Amino acid sequence: MSSRSIAAAIVALVVILSVGYLIGRSSAGDGLADAQEVSPTEARDRDWYVPNSEDLAPDEMRVIACGTGMPTTRAAQAAACFLVELGNGDKFLFDVGSGSAERISSLQIPYDFLDKIFLSHLHGDHFGALGELYIGGSLMGRHVPLRIWGPSGAAPELGTAYAVQKMEEMYTWDVAGRLGMADVRGIAVEVHEFDYTGVNQVLYDENGVVIRSWPAIHAIDGPVSFSLEWNGLKFVFGGDTYPNKWFIEYAKDADLAIHECFVAVPDIVAKLGFTPEAALLVGTQIHTAPEAFGKVMSDIRPRMAIAYHFFKDWDTTGDIYERISKTYDGPLSLAEDFMVWNVTKDEIRVRMAIVEEHTWSPPLASPAVTPNMADREAMSEKLGVEIGYTDFIIDGKWNVDDVLMPIYEEAGQALGRTFAYPDPTKPNN
Repeated sequence: MSSRSIAAAIVALVVILSVGYLIGRSSAGDGLADAQEVSPTEARDRDWYVPNSEDLAPDEMRVIACGTGMPTTRAAQAAACFLVELGNGDKFLFDVGSGSAERISSLQIPYDFLDKIFLSHLHGDHFGALGELYIGGSLMGRHVPLRIWGPSGAAPELGTAYAVQKMEEMYTWDVAGRLGMADVRGIAVEVHEFDYTGVNQVLYDENGVVIRSWPAIHAIDGPVSFSLEWNGLKFVFGGDTYPNKWFIEYAKDADLAIHECFVAVPDIVAKLGFTPEAALLVGTQIHTAPEAFGKVMSDIRPRMAIAYHFFKDWDTTGDIYERISKTYDGPLSLAEDFMVWNVTKDEIRVRMAIVEEHTWSPPLASPAVTPNMADREAMSEKLGVEIGYTDFIIDGKWNVDDVLMPIYEEAGQALGRTFAYPDPTKPNN
């Protein structure tokens, strides 16, 4: 047979196989047939989550990763933070690590609903965004106190109450500079410090939601893990911890079990610049290695295991997965920021959220009030100094009344009210 005949035969065979493939695809209800059924105008099902675009069913739990990274910061991943939303309307934040406030803002949830924070321990990558939620949350519409639950320590100075007290002191100038100028009701803080040695102790029992804690093993005494139970569903958040007997016992029957899974030791050396000795200590003794994470999950057998606390890159994810697979073969999510889990008794749906980064404040869940100068006066009395401008600073003002007064008039016309222009003789009012 000539080369031309052989080529023709090959072409014919390819055509026959191609036609057979297409017929098979068509008869199976996909391929070309599916393409013809797609509407040019009707919406299609989506495999991602858009915040505030879907109802949360009365029996449903939604968990959103607002931070899944490491102690070192980067734009791609914030540090530890998980939001739990329940079908009864309750919302809880578990850890608020550095960078997570921006992720939370992107979800556009009214801040009155984000008033309950549970801290696993006091490393900055687990509560570094607390100050942003304390101040920023108030300015963006939280009109209720920020409620914080966190563990005690071996000494008072190592506990949550001490940390929050110092945070409030650090923001003294910030708060003083807003009194009388903004609605600052949300700057109030309620701290609920609990005994870190409590084993499966109840910390919260409201509206059908029960949250418990038990000790974790990480760095020094103090860290804890949490479970949240509601409507027959169970969420477990391990915080940072070496594998421990309490987690093995009390995380059983979890629908979602979140446990740290630190970056593999070779990458700690190669990417973080640690010595081998430090990498082995941090990667296997202070944190949980991927192989140990898998062993934990093989024992507790959750409906979905969630690994976090590593940088999820193209050259790290495969190694972490392979190492976990040595000891665990069950359902697994390797977490990244904006991963979403919708949980019911029937299924767990895992998707990614698509968010808007150029957000402003979310809608208010309660009406704002006009700033009250009495707040400033009370703080002035507390500090023993008048809060405002000294004569020296006042003398530095440049007169732009001619362009500012029309703004007041414009606002009055738009709202049908009269807004008095500030008296230049009383610059602190």
